[in-house]
Amino acid sequence: MLKKVFKLIVRAMKGKLYRRRGEFFARIQHRHSTFWDAPNAEAVRNTPMSASDPLAKWQDVENWQRKLSNKYNSREFAKMNGCRVAELYWKGRDLSTLDVEKLPKQFVIRPTIGYSSNLVFVIDGSFNLMDQQTYTKQDIIEKLGIALQQNPYLEFLVEEFLKTERSEYKLPIDYKFFMFNGEVAYIFIIDRLSPTKGYSTFYDENWKQIDNPNTYYPKGTYQQPPVCLAEMIEQAKKLSRLYGIFVRIDFYATDKGAVFGEFTPTPFMGTNFTPAGEQMLIDYWDKYCKGMI
Repeated sequence: MLKKVFKLIVRAMKGKLYRRRGEFFARIQHRHSTFWDAPNAEAVRNTPMSASDPLAKWQDVENWQRKLSNKYNSREFAKMNGCRVAELYWKGRDLSTLDVEKLPKQFVIRPTIGYSSNLVFVIDGSFNLMDQQTYTKQDIIEKLGIALQQNPYLEFLVEEFLKTERSEYKLPIDYKFFMFNGEVAYIFIIDRLSPTKGYSTFYDENWKQIDNPNTYYPKGTYQQPPVCLAEMIEQAKKLSRLYGIFVRIDFYATDKGAVFGEFTPTPFMGTNFTPAGEQMLIDYWDKYCKGMI
């Protein structure tokens, strides 16, 4: 009994330790408030951009990286820089122009703004692999319509369901690169079960597994590197140098090779990092992004 109580106490102490909020948390919180409390925040994020726009147009405002928090803009920026993106079937707010009957059996819907996979549908037939629920196409349209009424800036993207490297239709493994101005701190993998559940492992640039620096997801088992790892690393470094400041850049490993996912400027809002994990990120920040937001 005493042994069991001791284990519970140790576990609780570890939980408190990992939830502590240090320098990395403070920097991420500062960035978040600077980015999104500004009066022009939504106007900047939702500025319509194109892969044909010159870099100067992308960077024509302070904290221009906010434009890349719009997932359509981030697709265009990635395309502009030679990255593969999922095929786009439809984009917009006017759902009357979306002919759901012409969509393939497998497709993905995601919002242009948002986080934590909210309002993401990964559809195979009528089954949403994200929340493990069945939807008619009319059910989906109704849910999208409600969300659009609540946010005048929101649009939706209907995209190709990317196959895995083995040509399977299944929830893709996320390869998340923690990047500092062209330098890889580590690669974070989520073997996803749902929007908020899954198992995680972490690797350095040479695919050596490291202790989990973040505890949001429980630790998973070792994963073999994707065939397109070198392509992912090359593209992550290129995009990161252009982005400049710290960012997480997501990719998918597919039967077509590496496919760009999205940029995340405030991963986990700076929370759930172990002391060693937080210190590692601060060391990279101070070395490669010194003085940057």
